[in-house]
Amino acid sequence: MPKPLEVTLPSDREVRVVRSFNAPCQLVWDAHTKPELIKKWMLGPPGWSMPVCEMDVRVGGSYRWRWRCDEDGKEFGFFGTFTEVNKPARIAHEEHYDPGDVGGAMSTEPALISNDLTEKDGVTTMVVTMRFPSKEARDGAVSTGMTDGMEMGYARLDETFAAVA
Repeated sequence: MPKPLEVTLPSDREVRVVRSFNAPCQLVWDAHTKPELIKKWMLGPPGWSMPVCEMDVRVGGSYRWRWRCDEDGKEFGFFGTFTEVNKPARIAHEEHYDPGDVGGAMSTEPALISNDLTEKDGVTTMVVTMRFPSKEARDGAVSTGMTDGMEMGYARLDETFAAVA
């Protein structure tokens, strides 16, 4: 099993997440770009579903993701535009937070998110770089437990990859 993600803060506005998967690069790419796959693993903690996952994966294409708490029906999400699509090595997008009825601050400036994938001997390493509009926005995002939720999703992805291996 791959080890859990590694989180660093390379600057006062950035979060970098590094995670490896025992899967070829193309499978990891598909898991991050195909809505029918994303809805199976990008769920964070148990008790959440993803009723909206719309993606037009091309430069200038948009996406919209929305999660719902199964217990109380509250929702939140993210939306934005793809700025770079270099299959299967790199994808980047602007990310706006939609607080829905979960709440939280919504910046008018988007975060800039990039995913870089490299494969060696059937293991794909993904580096996610999140650049926030300010230190306060970065610290706010980190304080939500965002990276814990990411690891829960990535662990589900590991199970999916193991099932097709």
